[in-house]
Amino acid sequence: MTVKSTTRARKKAAPAVPDTLPSGSSETQSDAQPELVQLLTPEGIRVEHPDFPLTTTPEELRSLYRDLVLVRRFDAEATSLQRQGELGLWASLLGQEAAQVGSGRAMRTGDYAFPTYREHGVAWCRDVDPLNLLGMFRGVNHGGWDPNEKNFHLYTIVIGAQTLHATGYAMGITKDGADDAVIAYFGDGASSQGDVSEAFTFASVYNAPVVFFCQNNQWAISEPTTNQTRIPLYRRASGFGFPGVRVDGNDVLACLAVTRWALDHARSGNGPVLVEAFTYRMGAHTTSDDPTRYRATEETESWKVKDPISRLKAYLDAEGLADEAFFAEVEAESEKLGLRVREGVRNMPDPDPTLIFDHVYAEPHALVDEERAEYEAYAASFEGGENH
Repeated sequence: MTVKSTTRARKKAAPAVPDTLPSGSSETQSDAQPELVQLLTPEGIRVEHPDFPLTTTPEELRSLYRDLVLVRRFDAEATSLQRQGELGLWASLLGQEAAQVGSGRAMRTGDYAFPTYREHGVAWCRDVDPLNLLGMFRGVNHGGWDPNEKNFHLYTIVIGAQTLHATGYAMGITKDGADDAVIAYFGDGASSQGDVSEAFTFASVYNAPVVFFCQNNQWAISEPTTNQTRIPLYRRASGFGFPGVRVDGNDVLACLAVTRWALDHARSGNGPVLVEAFTYRMGAHTTSDDPTRYRATEETESWKVKDPISRLKAYLDAEGLADEAFFAEVEAESEKLGLRVREGVRNMPDPDPTLIFDHVYAEPHALVDEERAEYEAYAASFEGGENH
């Protein structure tokens, strides 16, 4: 299903772009409103898209629902823990679960993801324990997981930098002759960064197997997308010579289908793809932010009816693909996860402060050794109680 649009005549594509592009791509931009790839309406009605067919079993649909609910649960628990002083900061994904779970489940085992600091749902799909995510925000680890074990890079705080990392990794894949692909996550705010444009250029010129997955949640902290661009974000891809697609970011099925297509397109030697997941950040940018100061309540309320979990639940219920026992089971599992996260965070041991010096360089370094010794002497000066 697509938003009603008038299709322009196709222009001749650049050599790096395939002759035939999905109708959700930038080559079929509507004069009135950008086309939106959608497979599940906000009311929970299953629809088809000619370019993005998706066949799912009832078990797969129930599994996606479970992912959405559990990801939202531990995200909510993390927000509560930060409010209680247990975490230094938290960047909630509330409202963006479908974009992350759909794209995360589209990846193959060998594919590699480069996240920002909000991709908790993608981390879940890559089997990263939520407590490892929370450990970083509590300040007890530097990431908490092995990126090469999970094929999920450590969180990147520098806005947009991970797109260059992902592009370089994808260029390396082509040298290795592998058929894996890379996906780089970033937000609408990061799309204004020079790093992202540079990544687009390198990926296009070198035909790198990378999917740029932009979660357009409408707000770059307090700056609306309308103040950042005069055209829909996915249309920027055409200027760099590769296709762009806008997908309903609150539709987990559409995100799954579009991302699966984009990754297959990239891994097949056709070069990069830009996917714009049109979604909404229901909460604050981070727990240090107050969104009521810059956006209207009416806007947030209008997005509540597009909730990704509600629409999938409505579909499962209407089609008889899940019963009340299933929903109750998932709810009970989510509460169990919340309890594990809460107790796990509160029981995290404080790290040895000198560990901060251990991984500055790969090899021993005289200056770091000197700084470590100075810190140890300073800390020792407080022992004995006289200087407390």
